[in-house]
Amino acid sequence: MSIVLNGSELTIEKLVAIARHNETVELAPDALARITRCRSFLEEKIQAREIMYGVNTGIGEFSEIVLEDDQVRDFQKYLIYNHAAGIGDPAPVEYVRGAMAGRINVHAHGHSGCRPAITLTLLAMLNKGVTPFVCQKGSVGASGDLAPMSQVALLLMGEGQAFYEGELLDGAEAMKRAGIEVPGLEARDGLATINGSNLLTAMSALHIHDMQKWLKQAEIAAAMSLEALRANMKPYEAPLHKVRGFAGSMRSAAAIRKCIEGSDLLSGKVKTKVQDAYSMRSTPQVIGAAHDALAYARLQVETELNGVGDNPIFFPESGTFQTGANFQGTPVSLPMEMAGQAITMISVMSERRLNRMLNPALSAGLPPFLTKGAGMFSGMMLSQYTADSLIVEQRILSAPASVASIPAAADQEDFVSMGMNTALKNEQILDNAYGILGIEMMGAAQALNLREFNPGVGVKAAWDRIRETVDYLDVDRSLAPDHTAMQALVKNCGVLNAVEKSVGSLG
Repeated sequence: MSIVLNGSELTIEKLVAIARHNETVELAPDALARITRCRSFLEEKIQAREIMYGVNTGIGEFSEIVLEDDQVRDFQKYLIYNHAAGIGDPAPVEYVRGAMAGRINVHAHGHSGCRPAITLTLLAMLNKGVTPFVCQKGSVGASGDLAPMSQVALLLMGEGQAFYEGELLDGAEAMKRAGIEVPGLEARDGLATINGSNLLTAMSALHIHDMQKWLKQAEIAAAMSLEALRANMKPYEAPLHKVRGFAGSMRSAAAIRKCIEGSDLLSGKVKTKVQDAYSMRSTPQVIGAAHDALAYARLQVETELNGVGDNPIFFPESGTFQTGANFQGTPVSLPMEMAGQAITMISVMSERRLNRMLNPALSAGLPPFLTKGAGMFSGMMLSQYTADSLIVEQRILSAPASVASIPAAADQEDFVSMGMNTALKNEQILDNAYGILGIEMMGAAQALNLREFNPGVGVKAAWDRIRETVDYLDVDRSLAPDHTAMQALVKNCGVLNAVEKSVGSLG
């Protein structure tokens, strides 16, 4: 079923469906009417020769230069050429599709002033699978994602490059093969296509979707490790978390306990300590804090997806227009800094539980490094090295980009969000997190093979799914293929799907 873009109902899940799963998109009829009305208003202002930033003036430091009438149209073309100044490899197709959907949703408000043909062409490109080649690096997140979005705008002139049916083609050829008419750019059209933080917002939306699923799997991994380490489960009981009041903590404790329901660990058959180490005892508070951080980030991203990120902004109803800074990426990038740091934090805790399973002084009777042949075999000793290397990289990437503004444009743009750097960091933080969590799960599965008691229903489902991917480590073998397979299993939510099929939703 098609997703209708009307400016106000674009959720992260809808964006994921469009960007990642190629869901068909429609523009709401009332949105098209608003776009048309705003364009008529703008053309009246142009005819009256009113001075409007980016329409009949230059931009940035050149905003005080008024263009001649015969320059107004060509200015948009040169604006796009000048701003299509990114560098390096192309952004993944899903990121670019998400950015295009977000831009259409901005236009749907009827405050951007572009011709309806511009919005409808972007819509056709989404539906027919024409995805511009966009360099992932080059945006400073204000005035929006100018460099990458300009490579999208090149297609509106029949230029640039685009992916179509698995091929990278010249823009004109891609549009021709897809049967999409090239609209060209007239007054305002170019700037209305590029002047918002649409790429970093689309990336952030996809990251939040994946991070929230990763957190559920972090709870599953924790449950497995708690079983393997014979943890005291009293710190997971609901009243303890309810009296403090944090929603994330209550949710996380319930999810972990749900995975362990049916276990001997809850029956009193297994001897446990009076009080465990923090990495075992405070998991709900820590993962819960990450849930709360991501809930805030989700709110900010969805607000941005449904807001008017543009400059200038036109108000046909009142006959006015305003310049400002609604393109600024900080409202999205600042909470996304916290989101990336939260994933790193949970990864550190994951490695600490792995350490307890590998260290015979801390493992409640498990053999050293989870091998029965200690000395001849080293078991999972080097798995910890791999997890540690990924964590160090995450820690480096968790340094905030939001405080790293570098002025540009002769100090006219003297503070920028660097939000694209935040999004790029989060992509790598999350990729490393898949590997770290996969290694903890692998270690917990190995440890459970060495125990003699019945685990919880959810833990058993996770254990069985892991054993479909990696075998029990009886004698030493190269673990690189196992680590990579587990990273992919976590990324694809294989363990989460198996557990939720067994015990129901983890929240």
